[in-house]
Amino acid sequence: MLPLNRREVFGLLPSVALGGGWGAAADPRAASLEWFRKARLGLFIHYGLYSLDGVHPFHQHRLKIRVAEDEKRMYRFTAMRFDAGRMADLAVEAGMKYVNLVTKHCDGFCLWNTRQSGFNSVRSAAKRDLVAEMAEACRKRGLGLFLFYEHGFDWRHPHGPRFRDYPIRLTEVPYDPPEPSYARGENYNLQRYVDYVSAQITELLTNYGPIAGIWLDGAAVPRSGDASRFRLPALYDHIHRLQPPTLVSYKWGITGTEDFLAPERPQLKLIKERTSKPMEVCIPLNHGWGYVKEEAHLNIEQVMDTFAEIRKLDANMLLNIGPLGDGSVLPEDVNTLRELGRRTRARGGA
Repeated sequence: MLPLNRREVFGLLPSVALGGGWGAAADPRAASLEWFRKARLGLFIHYGLYSLDGVHPFHQHRLKIRVAEDEKRMYRFTAMRFDAGRMADLAVEAGMKYVNLVTKHCDGFCLWNTRQSGFNSVRSAAKRDLVAEMAEACRKRGLGLFLFYEHGFDWRHPHGPRFRDYPIRLTEVPYDPPEPSYARGENYNLQRYVDYVSAQITELLTNYGPIAGIWLDGAAVPRSGDASRFRLPALYDHIHRLQPPTLVSYKWGITGTEDFLAPERPQLKLIKERTSKPMEVCIPLNHGWGYVKEEAHLNIEQVMDTFAEIRKLDANMLLNIGPLGDGSVLPEDVNTLRELGRRTRARGGA
């Protein structure tokens, strides 16, 4: 794991791209925001147990796969060809300034050595901390590291958000009979999940060096019920206390205090007015986000057209890849990323 210290957080975060250094930024978060506005391109990486079978990350929900059954996939997860350095090199070749790694998706499987759950990559067949590897690769190449954390959905945690309070179809898997590991009735306590989230975010911000941003997902869930129960203002403040330059996003926003907005293209219509907040738009090279067998991928012409569209909004494009089950990147996606870099460099980076 990477050590975290005050000099490293303030001196080595992406704000150094602005020419700053230790002590240069009186307001480190403002410096990070300025850097983010100018970044324009980032690489999104969806990789997890769902990658093993070439299925969508919502596969567990769609097929109502039991928690205990889903856990068995962990012992097939070797990440044999997951190469953080190679993916970081691809991001650099593509002209990207940051990487966003999915650390935990709806199934609750974590790609780091979390003490909060044994359902993680270090306990898997891989026996590796993939967040640590990506953090080291990004640091060496001067890339900002954002960490995606699925917040609104957790199909494994006994006290995760439930349909009764937050009526979103994906909140929990509709098992019949009910999932025995889920807390019910008076035993159910959402606060235990809120505390779990806070503990895991603390790990991510204290064990892996400077983190450019925490990228929360599942905004529809808190928006569908009493969002105050998730204590998001306290979580945001906690993040900024641990690493003052770290940016926070929660998709298209919940509290209004998020540092930037991060909608998918269809969600742009949910943002009725462009605010002064920076924005990035998430674009998958394939529809399924993670690797999905036999699914068509965007070609370079489609990517360039989309990038031009997004730049008209003065937003960044967060372009997603879904590595295969073994962790390797599809050759066609590699070629698309490299061509993206060639074309943007030929146009002077425009």
